[in-house]
Amino acid sequence: MTNSARKLESVYLPSNEPYLGRESLFQFDKIILLYLEKDADIAKFTHTASLTDLQKAACQIIPQGVNLALTIRELIQQGYLFGALVLMRSLIERAATISYLFRKPAKLTLLQSGWNYNGKDRRPSLKELVEVMGPNFPGDATIAQRVVDLFNHITHGDPIGATWNLIHLSDGALGYSVSKVVDDPDLCDFICFQSLCYLIVLKSMRDAIFVQVNSMD
Repeated sequence: MTNSARKLESVYLPSNEPYLGRESLFQFDKIILLYLEKDADIAKFTHTASLTDLQKAACQIIPQGVNLALTIRELIQQGYLFGALVLMRSLIERAATISYLFRKPAKLTLLQSGWNYNGKDRRPSLKELVEVMGPNFPGDATIAQRVVDLFNHITHGDPIGATWNLIHLSDGALGYSVSKVVDDPDLCDFICFQSLCYLIVLKSMRDAIFVQVNSMD
């Protein structure tokens, strides 16, 4: 247990979720709504149009990423911050993968052949994928490596990753959480701001790849 005086709820609702009112959470929700506004139109287009290979890849990868972002949002609502944090690496990988394929469409053949990690024609490493994400291309390899290292530590359960699951106990000592964490606003902010950034990437890629749908407005 933490040293918070707040009573833990079995299930939190939107009206009483533990981090309600945080600016980071508000901005994350705004990006979610902004993404979903156009989604039905694009989904309809994909069911009726003849799609390019890049658009077919986007239909597979982007919904996975958005699903992960919404799952992270739900975990935040319920106070499961560490679980939300672990999912971040998977969200990053989807955002980075579709960015990579958008920048390098010739690599679509790797995806179509199974996106295999081993062999001569292997898929790029996560660092290589992250390098192409964002407005600067190619990106900063050092920053990309830091991102990958951080979320690898968190995902793989090593001693560095374990520090992200530390909580303050009621006696002043430290422990490792097995359940909800409702009194760590800094960690909430970190997760929300990271998540919204990668959701923005997914939205930007979706809008660029399906530009003809946006032109119908």
